[in-house]
Amino acid sequence: MKFITTVEGRALPVEVTGGDGRYRVVIGTEVWVVDARLAPQGIASLLVGGISYVADVTDHDGACVVDVEGETYVIDVEEETRHIIRTRGGAAGASGGQVLKAPMPGRITHVAVTPGSRVNQGDALVVIEAMKMQNEFKAGVTGTVKEVRVEAGQAVNPGDVLVVIEADP
Repeated sequence: MKFITTVEGRALPVEVTGGDGRYRVVIGTEVWVVDARLAPQGIASLLVGGISYVADVTDHDGACVVDVEGETYVIDVEEETRHIIRTRGGAAGASGGQVLKAPMPGRITHVAVTPGSRVNQGDALVVIEAMKMQNEFKAGVTGTVKEVRVEAGQAVNPGDVLVVIEADP
């Protein structure tokens, strides 16, 4: 699986393969073979490069808080596809409007607006199913929907324009 992890505002790609306690972990350009065992209490026993570590792993508001060897790390972990969709799903137009484009191939499952609809920043626009995940795209600006170029059930490709919003002056 591929993930994007964010630690102290720095995002790094992470790829994890393997299973049954033995994993190959690639973080950026570094590669590790990790033997990992997780106890029900959130304690992880890790063997990395022949060195043993014990890590206390807890969830805090969706972030992983990892305590290991007296150091504490707050790590946001997001599946790579969801990260791509969340960060590349819409683009601001030259006039401050929004041109929402499909970031990857998928199928439109819901369209929440029509041309002429008034939207506020954060309002739902469309839902795309990609790689068996439902991804809701929201308005990045407050304004009026000028164009809706998709309908429920329609397949889309990366870069396809979905919705165009004209921002309020």
